[in-house]
Amino acid sequence: MEAVRFSVLDRSRTREGHDGPEALRDTVRLAQDLEALGYYRFWVSEHHGVPGVAGSAPTVLAAAVAAATRTIRVGTGGVMLPNHQPLVVAEQFGVLESLFPGRIDMGVGRSVGFTDGVRRALGRDKHDAEDFAGRLAELLDWFRGTSGTGVRARPAEGLTVPPYVLAIGEGAAIAAEAGLPLVIGDLRGREKMLRGVERYRAGFRPSPWLAEPYVMISGNVAVAESEEAARRLLVPEAWSMAYSRTHGTFPPLPPAERVESLTMTEKERGFYESGLSGQVHGTEEQVADALEQVIKESAAQEVLVTTSTYDRVALLDSFRRLARVAGLTPAGNA
Repeated sequence: MEAVRFSVLDRSRTREGHDGPEALRDTVRLAQDLEALGYYRFWVSEHHGVPGVAGSAPTVLAAAVAAATRTIRVGTGGVMLPNHQPLVVAEQFGVLESLFPGRIDMGVGRSVGFTDGVRRALGRDKHDAEDFAGRLAELLDWFRGTSGTGVRARPAEGLTVPPYVLAIGEGAAIAAEAGLPLVIGDLRGREKMLRGVERYRAGFRPSPWLAEPYVMISGNVAVAESEEAARRLLVPEAWSMAYSRTHGTFPPLPPAERVESLTMTEKERGFYESGLSGQVHGTEEQVADALEQVIKESAAQEVLVTTSTYDRVALLDSFRRLARVAGLTPAGNA
């Protein structure tokens, strides 16, 4: 797997008993640790009004991460383009690239606020996602100086900030048409993911940004000394997702032992077990075999790991073990 890049998306998940500011500081520290382990890039996400996620301003957080690191690429997974004016997004990434040249990635997605209340607060509605392709084209025009408005995006114009499209629904086709790299998940829905990759490669059109298709597959990967220990890393996220599906709000991550002691309704149990099934987890040998298979099936050039959990020590140990599986070169030995 040495020819495949390994990267991490961290969503600054809050944890029970720990506040949002601590989650953001944890994100910056994790980026430093992953840089030392040899991971290729580190991305942060955009969520609004979600109790379980502190990452609401990805370009601001990306600046903090880039300032605290030296070599790892830093970016967003992603900025939700329907929430913003493309000019402002271009300006923000122009500033980031100017401050940290050659290290910034611009990952963009087409989701609009998590709830109706959030969408109202943003001045958006769910139909704003329908013009994602147009907003994406406008965003790229600002960097190339081809906007028809007569306005110039400064300092973005003339800079090269690699764009990435997060595939949600028709995202794979949009990435192919625009000639941009594709970020697609998740590893649990293997057949759906592979169909999206196939559509992307079949419809890809070379662009000034990318000559050939580039596929980044994303999802949870947990590695521990035993399969059971790796599975427990996934428990907090699986429960939070199940809770959100049954209560309408995404809560902070609970400790695994508390989740395991809960009495769940049949509906909650169904969502919870579904959240655990199909995840890539286990010992280093088991994860190596699973990743080798999905990389072979998808022919992906990169794996973007999205794992979150309550136990930060165990999470870092998982990333350390995964770095060995992936054959990453520690930064000090590069």
